[in-house]
Amino acid sequence: MKINFEKMEKLDFKSNEAYKTLRTNISFSGDDIRVIALTSSLPNEGKSAVSFNLAHSLAEDGKKVLYIDADLRKSVTVVRYGVDIETKGLAHYLSGQAKLEDVIYETNIDNMSIIFTGQTAPNPSELLGNDRFKKMLELEREAFDYVIIDCPPLGSVIDAAIVAKECDGAIIVIETDNASYKIVQRVKKQLEQSGCRILGAVLNKVEMGGKGYYGKGYYGNYYGRYYGDYGSYGESKES
Repeated sequence: MKINFEKMEKLDFKSNEAYKTLRTNISFSGDDIRVIALTSSLPNEGKSAVSFNLAHSLAEDGKKVLYIDADLRKSVTVVRYGVDIETKGLAHYLSGQAKLEDVIYETNIDNMSIIFTGQTAPNPSELLGNDRFKKMLELEREAFDYVIIDCPPLGSVIDAAIVAKECDGAIIVIETDNASYKIVQRVKKQLEQSGCRILGAVLNKVEMGGKGYYGKGYYGNYYGRYYGDYGSYGESKES
C-alpha cells in the first residue's frame, strides 16, 4: 500500500542543516540506536513536526525508515500532511483488528514508510503496553535501519514512557521559552525510570539572530541551538 503526502512544507536551508546535524549526532550515538522515541513536556512544542522531519532527513540520507505515529490521543499527521484516503493504523494492529502488514504504508518519500495511529482508542496506555507493541518493534528492527516514534507529551500522559521502555533511545523536544525547567526535569526523570537511554534534547522554534547562516546566534550559541528548527515552524503550533 502506498500513500502520498500532499502538504509537505519545504524546509529552508537552515532548517535542513539543523536536521542533518540531528541525524548525524544520532548516527554517532552508535549503530545499536535504531528505534527512537520522541516526546515533549507539553502539547504544541513541535515534537510531531520534529519527528516527521527527522524521519524524512534520515530517509534522504539513504536509510530505510519507518515513522510510527504513536500519539493515539491527538494525532495530527493525516490532516497536516494531506493524506486523503482512509487508513488503518497502530490502534487497529494493537487491538487485533488488523495484521501488521496491513498498517504499514509506503509513502511518496523514498525510503520512508509510515504507520498511522488509526482509529481513536479509549485505552491508549493499555494498547501501547501490550505484547503486540513489543513484538512489532522487534520485527521492524529487522526490517528498517531506523524506527522513529512520535509519542504524546510525557508531561501530560504516561504513554511516551511506556513506548520508550521498548526503544533504544529517546529525544525530548523543548520549545524555546515555553516549558519550565521543573517540567522538563520531571519528563527526563520519567524517561530514566523507564530504562530508556536519553539521547538528548531538541530546542525547537528558535528565533535566529544575525544576518545569515554564520551570523551571531548560530555558532555563537552553538550548543544551545544546533538541534533547533530555525524558522519554519516559528509561528506554528505543533502537537
